[in-house]
Amino acid sequence: MDEVVLAERPTALLIVIALAAIAVLLVLIVKVRLHAFFSLIVVSVLTGLAAGIGMGDVVTVVIAGFSTTVGTVALLVGFGAVLGRLVEMTGGAQTLADKMLDKFGEKRAPLALAVASLFYAFPIFLDAGFIVMLPIIYTVARRLGGSFMLYVLPSIGAFLMMHALTPPHPGPTAAATVMGADIGMVVIVSLLVGLPTWYLAGYRLGLLIAKRYPNMPVPNLLGEPKDYPEDERPGFWTIMFVLLLPLGLIFFNTVFSTLEADGAVTDDNIFYQLSRLIGTTSMALLITVLLAMVLLYVLPRRRRGESIGGLLEDLVDDALAPVCSIILITGAGGAFGRILTETGIGQTLADGLDAWGLPVIVAGFLIAIVFRVAQGSATVAATTAGSIMAPAVVSMNLGAIPLAAVVVGICAGSITFSHVNDSGFWLIGRFCGFDTVTTLKTWTVIATAIGFMSFALASVVYVVAS
Repeated sequence: MDEVVLAERPTALLIVIALAAIAVLLVLIVKVRLHAFFSLIVVSVLTGLAAGIGMGDVVTVVIAGFSTTVGTVALLVGFGAVLGRLVEMTGGAQTLADKMLDKFGEKRAPLALAVASLFYAFPIFLDAGFIVMLPIIYTVARRLGGSFMLYVLPSIGAFLMMHALTPPHPGPTAAATVMGADIGMVVIVSLLVGLPTWYLAGYRLGLLIAKRYPNMPVPNLLGEPKDYPEDERPGFWTIMFVLLLPLGLIFFNTVFSTLEADGAVTDDNIFYQLSRLIGTTSMALLITVLLAMVLLYVLPRRRRGESIGGLLEDLVDDALAPVCSIILITGAGGAFGRILTETGIGQTLADGLDAWGLPVIVAGFLIAIVFRVAQGSATVAATTAGSIMAPAVVSMNLGAIPLAAVVVGICAGSITFSHVNDSGFWLIGRFCGFDTVTTLKTWTVIATAIGFMSFALASVVYVVAS
C-alpha cells in the first residue's frame, strides 16, 4: 500500500477522536443494534476521515486492514470449525465421555465430564460443543443421581476457558491476528494460563456453587442423546490423536523457532524449515482436518460398506456456514486497528498509557471488559480491544511471550461479567433449565472468575517474560 497522506492533527484532538470512535461504536452496536461488522467498518471510515486521512485514501486503508486480518483468521476459524464438526458427527464426543467415565470412575464423574469437555472444546466453538455434550451430561446425571449442577457446571467451565483463551476459537484468534502475535505462542501461553484457571475457577468453583443447589433436577429439553453404536464410533486414541496433533505440530514449530532465534540452529536447517511449513497454526489445522476426514469419516464408512458421495462436502458446508459472520467481524476489527495505526491515534494512546503508568496488559483487559459488558459478544470485545491496543503494543516491540500474554489478558477481559446481552448467557440458561437469577449466580460467576484468574496468571507471565 502506498504511503497515506495525513493531515496534521493536535495530540489532544486525536485522543478526543479515539474516545468518540469508541463511544460511537458502542452506540451503534448496543443502542442502534447495527451488526458489529457494519458498525466497525462505518466507525473505521469516520475515524480515518476525522483524524486526517484523505477521502481518496481512507477506503484503501480499511481494505488493507481488513484483507490482512481475514487472510489469517479465515483459515484458522474455518479449519477449526470443520474439525469440530467432524468430531461431533462421528460420535467422538460420546467416545471421549465414555472413556473418561471409565477412567475416573462414577465418584469422579464431574471431573470426567469436565476433562472430556476440555478436550472436545479445543476445536469446536462453545455453543455447538456444549449442545453436543449436554445430552451426555443429562444421561450421566440421571444415571448417577444428585444435583444436575454437580455435573454441568464443571463442564461449562471447561468450555468457557477454551472458548475464551485458546485459538482457533474466534476471539483469541482475532486478537492475536490484529496485534501481530505468534498464534502458536498464544496457544502455548493460553494453555499454560488456562489449565490451572480451569481447574480452580471452572472445576473447583463449579463444585462449590453446585453445593448451593443440592436438588436441581435434570432438564428434559433435548431428549435422549443420539446414540452412536460402538462399532461406528472412532476409538479413543484416534480422537486423542486428532485433537492433540495440531498442538504437537504447533509446539514443534515453536521449539525450532526458539532454537533458531537463539542461534542453536541455522535458518537452512531442514527441521527448522519443515517446522515452518507444517507447524504454523493454519497448516497444522489443515493437516489435522484432512487426516480427520480420512480417519473419522472416510475409512469407517468404507469399512461398513457405506457410500460417501457428497456427504463429506455437505458436512464441510454445514461447518463453514455459521462462521462467516465471525470472520467478517474479525476482518472489520482489523480494519479499525489499521486506521488507528495509520492516523497515529494508536501511538498517541500508547504515549498516554506510558504517561499514566498503566501497563499495556491492564489497559487491554479493562478495555475488553468495557466492550464485553456493553455489547455482550466475547469475539467483538477481544477483536475491538486488540485493535485498539495493537499500535501501542507494536511501539513497545514486545517479545513473543509477553505479546502472547497481552493477547491472553485481553481475551480474559472479553468473557468477564457476562450478563443478559450475551447470547451464551441465554443458551446456557435455557439448555440447563436455569432461570435468569440462577444463570447470573452460576454462568456469570464462573465466567468472571475465569476472566480474573486468567488475567492474573497472564500478568505473571507478562512480567516474568518482559
